[in-house]
Order: sequence, then structure tokens, then C-alpha cells
Amino acid sequence: MLTLWGSAANNGFCDGMGRRDFIRLGALGGSLTLADMLRMKALGADNGKSGPASKTKSGKVRAAILVYLPGGPSHTDMYDLKPEAPVEYRGEFKPIGTNVSGIQICEHFPLQAKMFDKLAVVRSLVAVDEHSDSQVMTGFSEQVNRVQEHPSFGSVVSKLRAKQADVGHGATVPAYVSLRGMSRGTEPGFLGVAHRPFTPNGPGLANLRAAQPNTGDNLDARRNLLTGLDDLRRDIDSSGTMAGLDTFTARAFDLVTSGAARDALNLEKESKENRERYKGVESFLTARRLVEAGVNCVTLSVGGWDTHSANFTTLKRQLPLVDRGIANLVNDLHDRGMADEVAVVMWGEFGRTPKVNSTAGRDHWSPVMSALVAGGGMRMGQAVGSSTSRGERPKDRPYRPSNLLATLYNAMGIDPAMTFLNGSGRPVHLLEDRNAISELA
Repeated sequence: MLTLWGSAANNGFCDGMGRRDFIRLGALGGSLTLADMLRMKALGADNGKSGPASKTKSGKVRAAILVYLPGGPSHTDMYDLKPEAPVEYRGEFKPIGTNVSGIQICEHFPLQAKMFDKLAVVRSLVAVDEHSDSQVMTGFSEQVNRVQEHPSFGSVVSKLRAKQADVGHGATVPAYVSLRGMSRGTEPGFLGVAHRPFTPNGPGLANLRAAQPNTGDNLDARRNLLTGLDDLRRDIDSSGTMAGLDTFTARAFDLVTSGAARDALNLEKESKENRERYKGVESFLTARRLVEAGVNCVTLSVGGWDTHSANFTTLKRQLPLVDRGIANLVNDLHDRGMADEVAVVMWGEFGRTPKVNSTAGRDHWSPVMSALVAGGGMRMGQAVGSSTSRGERPKDRPYRPSNLLATLYNAMGIDPAMTFLNGSGRPVHLLEDRNAISELA
């Protein structure tokens, strides 16, 4: 196993650990079993062949945008307020009504309140207490993934959709893009480095930014640079890692020459009015442009939510940004006729303590959290599940992050019961708990 570490990016989490950008290499098989190929064929999804993606009942779902709120956002201050609870629980924010009868959300979400018929919230998710995006991106905790290396949702989509990401005229785009760098939750695990996400500042998308016009000479030079892997390392490699790197490198070169993803990343191609609407939340606009260009999975992050102190001061600053980002993104997808084609999910790793602490903060709280969902042909305009009167645990319909991931896989036409071979050659299911959230389906 070889791990190449990038620079540490300290997100200010209370565990004192920064979220690092890294490439993990080794023990990365990723083969489909015969049973899985037959299952996929029955679903209308022939793996490794060009053609239309698998269909859900909407017949259109092809992409997902995953919005991650690192640090653990407070569920009782966003989508699950408790106005009848004692003041030390309910906090400072007041609920406001939405355009869906009976559903209230935070007063700092006025834009979402006006369009909640296009949104849904799951208020009864049970998480684990760890600062990691692993469980919401893979369905498994980081502790489990340190050993088992389950692939992220985006990497699975890349494995099954990569050859379909052709936007015409020979132009290609990556199946999976991370606008927030790399973490254990975004990595491909045993699917192999060929299915790492492309990142704006890492291998892949960084190569899209040409310092000068691409001429024949500098294209040749760049190709030599991208493919200049050491022959000796390739000769001694027996894990398939170098082949995976070669695949990843070839895709990077395709991106350089086609310019499709480079254009999607260039926000100057948007109108001034649109850029102004997304000011301060440009990553939401970039995500929309990437899925329009044909990318199948985009993940992004907003702010820092580890609010052990000054919870309400922090949220007063961050909630309006999230409100604007989500409202603009979802409305744009509807206006462009893409709402059923693209699923959007926004969540963090856990909730916050229902009771406010002595420093006006809320601490980690894994027994219950909320997630926002939009599009993807799912049922909108509802609140799924509920928590107890003080927001301490699910009152009904308890679900886990893996259940929401199973719902997303189904929406993408991917069977969450399928297996891949891990690094030891053992078939492993995508998810252990594969029951979808029936209210959304």
C-alpha cells in the first residue's frame, strides 16, 4: 500500500485533525461478478458498454450533486426546530412556515420556505460520532473504511458510468468531480485509482488550466508529462495500480484537449446576473454547470459546522449562504428541465446536541440528524420521519445514511445489492443496509 499525501487542510474540527488531500494506491481490484453482470443486464445497465444509463421509473436520472456540511450541522436549528421545547433546547431561532402545509423550517431559510414543494427533508437519520464524510459518502464509518476501503458513491458511479460520459464530437467529461478536494469518504477504495474524483486543485482538473494556448508542441510535451510514469515501477507493480493511474491520466489528457470540463468550470461563461445570484456560493453554480456538461456525480462542501461554541453566531452567517445556494441550484435545475435528471442531497456527519451548552454552542449528537433532498424523480414537498419533542432521537421512521445512499443508487439505476471484488478478491456488497427510504421513492 502506498499513500501520497498532499498538504493538510485544517477545517477547524474539534478533533484537531485536518482533512487531507491524498491519493491512496494499492489492493484495488474492482471486478464485477457474473451475478452482478446478470443483475445489471436485467436492470438495463450493461456495465462497460456505451449507451443510455440505467433508468428509474422517471427514465431520466443521470446525475447527483452531494452537498456536504463538514463538522456536523445543527438539525434543531435548520430543518427540525422545536419551538415548544424549553429555551435551553429550542435556542435562538424561530420556525417559519413553508409553501407546504404543516412543514416549518428555520427563519434563516426564507428562499427554501417559498419553494419547499421542490424539496424534502429526512428528519430521522441515525449517524455515528466521528468527524468524517465517510458514512454519508460510502455508507460505512471511517473506522470501518480504514480497513475495508469501501468506495464512495461517486466512485461507484464512475465505475459504472465512465464510458457513458461522452458529450459528443469526441469531447469527454469525468464521471465524478469533487469540488472540495479529497478525503477518505471521497476516495475509490477497492475500485481503484482510475475512479478517484477529479478535483480542481489536484491531479486531473488542475491539468485543464492551460497557461498558454495548446499548440502541437506543448500538447506533445504535456502528454509526455502525463504519461511519464517510471517504467520500473510499472514492471514491478502487481496490484493494477499503475494501470489505474494510466487510465486516470488518459482521461486527464482527454479533458485538456476537449475543454468540455474546463468550460464548465469557467464561471465567466455565465451571465453577470447569474454570477451575482451565486455570489459567495459559487460552488453550487459550478456543480450545476458540471452536471449540465455531462458529469454524473459532483460533491461540494460549504462552511464549517463544528459549533461547540457561538453556534447561533456562526449559523446566522452560514445559513443564508446555504439557503441561497440550495434555492438557486434547485430552481435552476427546474428551469432547465433537469429536476428529474439530477438528484441533490445536503447533509453532514451528525447533528448537534439538542441542549445548548454553557458557551452558546451545541456539541456532537449522532442519535439523530437531518438531510435535505431534491430532484431525481423522488417525491418532494414532505418531511420524512420525525424526532422526539426535544430533538434527541428519532420518534418514528429511523433511517441510517446507508438507506439514503440506497435511495440515491436506485434513483441512478444502480442496484445497491450488487457486489464488487475487494482487494482480497472477495465479493462485497455496495451497502450492508440496502433498504431505500420508501417515502422518497
